[in-house]
Amino acid sequence: MCGISGILGLDPGKNIDAALLARMTDAIAHRGPDDEGYVLYTGTGGECGQFSGKASSTEVRNLYPELDLARKARLGLGFRRLAIIETGVAGHQPMRDKELELCIVFNGEIYNYIELRADLQSAGYVFSSHSDTEVILKAYHAWGENCLQRFNGIWAFALWDEKRQRLFCSRDRFGVKPFYYCVHDRTLYFGSELKQLMLAPVSKTLNTRMIWRSLKINSLQVYGNETYWQRISALEAGHTLIAQDGKISLKRYHHLDPRTFGTSRITFGEAVENYRSLFQRAVKWQMRSDVEIGSCLSGGLDSSAIVCTASKLTDRPLQTFSSYFEELPALDERKWIAEVAKSCGCNSHLTSPGVEDSLRCFNEATWHNDLPVGAGFAAQYGVMKLAQEAGVKVLLDGQGSDELTAGYRHAQYRWLADLLLQGNLKKLSGELKSYLQQNSLPTGLGGTGKSLLSAVLSEPQLYALEFRQLRFDPFNADFIRKCRIAGGEGILLRIVSTPGGKLASFLYNQVYTTSLPTLLHWEDRMSMAASLESRVPFLDHELVEFAFSLPEEFKINEARGKYVHRQAMKDIVPAAIYARKDKAIFGSPFHKIWMRKGMKRALETLFASQGFRHRGIWDLPRINAQWRKYLKGDDSQAEMLFNVFSLETWFRVCGSS
Repeated sequence: MCGISGILGLDPGKNIDAALLARMTDAIAHRGPDDEGYVLYTGTGGECGQFSGKASSTEVRNLYPELDLARKARLGLGFRRLAIIETGVAGHQPMRDKELELCIVFNGEIYNYIELRADLQSAGYVFSSHSDTEVILKAYHAWGENCLQRFNGIWAFALWDEKRQRLFCSRDRFGVKPFYYCVHDRTLYFGSELKQLMLAPVSKTLNTRMIWRSLKINSLQVYGNETYWQRISALEAGHTLIAQDGKISLKRYHHLDPRTFGTSRITFGEAVENYRSLFQRAVKWQMRSDVEIGSCLSGGLDSSAIVCTASKLTDRPLQTFSSYFEELPALDERKWIAEVAKSCGCNSHLTSPGVEDSLRCFNEATWHNDLPVGAGFAAQYGVMKLAQEAGVKVLLDGQGSDELTAGYRHAQYRWLADLLLQGNLKKLSGELKSYLQQNSLPTGLGGTGKSLLSAVLSEPQLYALEFRQLRFDPFNADFIRKCRIAGGEGILLRIVSTPGGKLASFLYNQVYTTSLPTLLHWEDRMSMAASLESRVPFLDHELVEFAFSLPEEFKINEARGKYVHRQAMKDIVPAAIYARKDKAIFGSPFHKIWMRKGMKRALETLFASQGFRHRGIWDLPRINAQWRKYLKGDDSQAEMLFNVFSLETWFRVCGSS
């Protein structure tokens, strides 16, 4: 897990700024504190120079001179390394294969690199290291772009093909690892984080509709190729970017096919066995490392299953890292954490960030996030820093299972809508009865109404309704007018209705648009802020594809989501964890407690500040009115008030001023 940077002159005679490349690479020092390296290619004859940097290891500095900032070059690649596999100089990047005339900077892990290495050796390839990075180079030479289909892992890389004068860039199937780029004056700039591209001479005009969209619906902070800046783009998950002959082309190499959703005809028992087997293989492969691996542990089913599986694959007690908040019982899961730690013989580490701690690191976390932070950042940031203090460099985490097997409550509404539309009244009656037994009034009645809405409205219409009605709009009329001029009326066009029913459509959108992309962004930035690699076993692509092939009734049963998932984990986790029905969301007490108490002064100071009042985008009377209602006990708009504070902080830390 590392950080990459690069600059390419799209025309043969176009020289790059090596000093800018060094600054872009230095901006992500937190992603790779173990080593630094550079490669510069001239525009004439493709001459290559390899260089060290100020943070390079002693061995690397002995091999390569320090980066020549005055050297003319058409292409420059920079790298900051967090050494995980082949931790010595043999794993140094940029990695160049002189015989194959290929060079790469690579952030991520190819989990099945051992199997691929054996295949390539059988084909005659000779390796000089045991790194997964070298496997990518040989695989590209052997199979071309189709090598991506053979990779099981997480990645963002840029590979220079010297013979073809071709830059081949790729991002993993579900976007676990980031890749950003922009073009200015016939020059391509790219890197792992937005802050690197902010150093490029590209226009910094704000993308107002992205800001509007993400504030109204938190889970849309990451949205396709858009960023908070009009001229800076994200390479989308499952896509490649190729720069050759002065042109840039984008291509999608992987995407879930809605036509396959729910088409599996295996029995439920077979589904449970296959799901468990794929999950256990994913954990086994993701335990591959030359450094110690630990795990996040919330006390819920997902993280507990990872811990219970991983603990059997290591010869030392697995270290686990958890947060809790004593002042809010729903966010204090020490009882369940202890249950798992005792069962698995883990070394459990706990942290409980307070409001003062969270406010102190608010700006720092915002800088690392490159986006306004969500209220859950305090817990996530605290856990990552705790693991860093314990000397662990790799963590397993449970992101993804809710999106695969219907773990969120809104999935229930789509499921009930599907049964209604199918005319399956017997099944609907039983599921509705279970739902109402588990949810007392008014929650149960509200859920029934939302199920009817889900039956009547399409997925895009449902999100459009949420956009308009769920939260108040904190922006003034002029800002909203600019958003609409910039295409704001089509602000949710990426949300689609797919074949296969309401639930399938909901989960598809969660994977690609409405949930997972933003969660993965936060996961990457908070872990890398602590120089940690985060791995997510539930997003093994074969497990994801298998889960989407299963019938809907395998995912929700008796008004409980993740049915196949729960049954698959039943014999893995302690009985008490399997039986839990009270798992809270991963969060922090900002909304219910801190904003009225320890954070109140910070909020009121910001709202009264000249910078906030002169920002020119806020509807000040409306924000003030909602703040007063909140102080009187109305929590309905607490999240939006936090969002306002977070966005204004972003403007000051990462934005224009």
